[in-house]
Amino acid sequence: MNRRNFINLGAAAALIPSTSSLVSASTPSVAAQKDKRYQKGGSPWPICLDTATIRPASLKDKVKIAAKAGYDAIEPWDGELEEFEAKGGNLKDLGKEIKDLGLFVPSVIGLWNALPPTRELFDQSLKDTRNRMRMAAAIGAEHIQTIPNTAGDNYNQKWIAARYREIIEIGLKEYNIQPALVFVKYQPVKTMGQAMGIAMDANHPKAMIIPDTYHMYISEGGFEGLKMIRGNAIAIFQFSDVPAKPTAIADLGDQHRVYPGDGILDLPQIFRDLKDTGFKGAISLEMYNPNYWKEDLQQVATTGLKKTLEVLKKAGV
Repeated sequence: MNRRNFINLGAAAALIPSTSSLVSASTPSVAAQKDKRYQKGGSPWPICLDTATIRPASLKDKVKIAAKAGYDAIEPWDGELEEFEAKGGNLKDLGKEIKDLGLFVPSVIGLWNALPPTRELFDQSLKDTRNRMRMAAAIGAEHIQTIPNTAGDNYNQKWIAARYREIIEIGLKEYNIQPALVFVKYQPVKTMGQAMGIAMDANHPKAMIIPDTYHMYISEGGFEGLKMIRGNAIAIFQFSDVPAKPTAIADLGDQHRVYPGDGILDLPQIFRDLKDTGFKGAISLEMYNPNYWKEDLQQVATTGLKKTLEVLKKAGV
């Protein structure tokens, strides 16, 4: 074909709408058609119950409560798993029970003291880190939270990122579990931006973070940054609402978390932004409110799911 014929053919082709344009204009994409939904279509994500929301119950009771309330998943804590084993429980059997009840474990909290500031302290921490990974893997967890609570106030980001990379490798190769990084206002890594910086500097394809709407707010890191990241950088998305009182951010503690929709956060917009990232993981209701612990725990779990679905409906996701 000579140059003139090639140009003429290209010009003609430009006048014809592409097949992909026609498909996107008239019908949902194949990917959109195959997007799985949960909660009888009410949620684009599996909805998980963080066990701290119903803390006074035993671990086995928490599993039963979550299943009866209708959650898709449950997120336990390492201390619960350790206590369960110490009392003679078998974690693999517990994992089977969780699965048999129709739940799964997207994440376990967590790898405490896992990112200290020196090699000596890091090497010392690995025994506990591996044991926590072992317990989480035994119940079938997909992720485990890596908690930089001992990183130090003036932590070296390059150092912490390199150690996080080591932890990712240990998790994947030895336990088939993916460690993800959290941020907490009361700890050295306080904001989503700081956590994302460490995850990026880890330079690992499986580096991920775990946002939490409550700490996004009280750390004053805000929510706009959510629009800047892709969903595959998020392992699990934790959420709760923030009460109107106390109004001063400095006075807010984890004990003030409230049901979604009962506070001041624009959770519908946050969930719309989360949907736009392409996130496909679980969203986990996380409340450490001692007032809820005094109530009927089954009702607390049921109410939490109901209010979550109401917020998701408002979001239109």
